[in-house]
Amino acid sequence: MRILVACEESQAVTIELRKLGHEAYSCDIEPCTGGHPEWHLQQDVEPLLKMHWDMIIAFPPCTYLTNAGARHLWKGGELNKERYEKGLEAKEFFLQFYNANCKRICIENPTPSKVYKLPEKTQVIQPYQFGHPFTKRTQLWLKGLPPLAPTKIVEPDKTWCPSGSYSKKHGEKHRGVFTTDRARNRAKTFEGIAKAMATQWAGEA
Repeated sequence: MRILVACEESQAVTIELRKLGHEAYSCDIEPCTGGHPEWHLQQDVEPLLKMHWDMIIAFPPCTYLTNAGARHLWKGGELNKERYEKGLEAKEFFLQFYNANCKRICIENPTPSKVYKLPEKTQVIQPYQFGHPFTKRTQLWLKGLPPLAPTKIVEPDKTWCPSGSYSKKHGEKHRGVFTTDRARNRAKTFEGIAKAMATQWAGEA
C-alpha cells in the first residue's frame, strides 16, 4: 500500500510500515530524526492530501487542542482570544485529515478540549496495552480501519508526560520520565503502538 504518515518526524510508524514492504512516507515541516530521509517529505502536508493514498495516519499538533492545556484558555475568568483562535486553526488542520479523500484514515491526538467540538473519537489507547509501562491517554479517530487490539498488557508504573500540577497532586509515580524537550517527548509514538498500527492495519505487503 501507498501510505502517508503525516506530522511524523520520528518516522516510528513509517519504519514499521517499510519493514512490512509498504511504500510509506513520513511528512513533517521538520527534518526527520528516524534516520531515513529518503522516506521523508519535509514540506507542508496540505498538497499531499490532494494525492492518492491507500491509507493516511496523522499525528497533528495538539498544543492548542488538548484538554491538558485548557486552563490556558482562560485568564482572570476571561477567554484568552489569541489562544482560542490558535485552537480553531488547529481544529481546521485536524479536519483536513478527518475529511481527506482516503478510504483508510487514522488521526491520533490526546483528549481534546470540549470547547472545540471535534468529531467523536473511535477509541482510547494507552502505552501499557502495547508493552510500555506508562499511562498516556491517547485517542484515535478511525475511518475504514478497525480499532487497535492490545498486543501486550503490562502494569503501568509512571505517567509519560504529566503536567506539573498533576505531578504534585499525585506524587512521585506521576512525575514523568523526562525534563527537557517536553513537546517532542510528549508527542512520541511508542514502538509497540507503531508496530500494532503497521501490522494490524497494513500487514505484509
